[in-house]
Amino acid sequence: MSNFIDFNSAKKLHDMKTGQNRITELFNIQYPIIQAGMIWHSGWKLASAVSNCGGLGIIGAGSMYPDILRENIQKCKMATDKPFGVNVPMLYPNLEEIIQIILEEGVKIVFTSAGNPKTYTETLQKEGIKVAHVVSSTKFAMKCEEAGVDAVVAEGFEAGGHNGRDETTTFCLIPNVKNHISKPLIAAGGIALGSQMKAAMILGADGVQIGSRFAATVEASAHENWKKKITELNEGDTHLTLKELAPVRMVKNKFFGELEDIYQSGRDKEALIASLGRARAKRGMFEGDMEDGELEIGQVSALINDILPVETVFSNLLREFEEAKVPAL
Repeated sequence: MSNFIDFNSAKKLHDMKTGQNRITELFNIQYPIIQAGMIWHSGWKLASAVSNCGGLGIIGAGSMYPDILRENIQKCKMATDKPFGVNVPMLYPNLEEIIQIILEEGVKIVFTSAGNPKTYTETLQKEGIKVAHVVSSTKFAMKCEEAGVDAVVAEGFEAGGHNGRDETTTFCLIPNVKNHISKPLIAAGGIALGSQMKAAMILGADGVQIGSRFAATVEASAHENWKKKITELNEGDTHLTLKELAPVRMVKNKFFGELEDIYQSGRDKEALIASLGRARAKRGMFEGDMEDGELEIGQVSALINDILPVETVFSNLLREFEEAKVPAL
């Protein structure tokens, strides 16, 4: 397939004023903006706020016990009459129970990640559920298409949290994936501004998934200490680590230093597991321990300077998208 990108055609296709595109049609939403299902951030308040603004809100099941997930789904239904979804990381326990709750509660959109897209795609689609799967490489994007998913999320390694091993950046990943699949494509990783959204769509994405910007919102369920910390981060304050287990991008703090000490002493995998086993992510992002907790966020946090309501974030994204211009050659 051709590597040539028609910038003018792409710009016209993804002008917000032209209406529907493949992502808005697929999920029945107004704008092709998806909020990432981030652990400890993405409860019903955030998901419903994003959906009410015309995007697709996602409840993050990865940090929820099954009964808590059910409660969040039910509260989200009461808070919005717009479409919303659930993110299901397939490396977490209680997977069968989580899928059953999704089916019982009538959720119509599921984003899966960290696993084989074939595992539940057919089961969910038989119940009328739209399925998107998150990948970090073109190879796995093609496997998603073979598995029959409805959309593919291609995430560059700028993203926070669990990440790909190949360390491919979003700007390299999106055009390559676009050249190898025909399914609707969602770009993720390093997107917090409307101008970045437009750039991703010019490169071939049909929509974007945004995490870090929505982490620092009033409605996010994370601790206020953590939200404030996000607004203070600069370039170089996050790092990809734990490749022996599952690569994670996190903030360099005391806990990160402990991991580095383990590496220096011989990359002891069991010691890494033991250190992580102390509920570090919950301790940091949900309970607000900025030193001993695990703090997952993307590189784009360096561009986030304030904690805003979701409605303001949307207003800024749409304004920045329209104002961003592609210079004439």
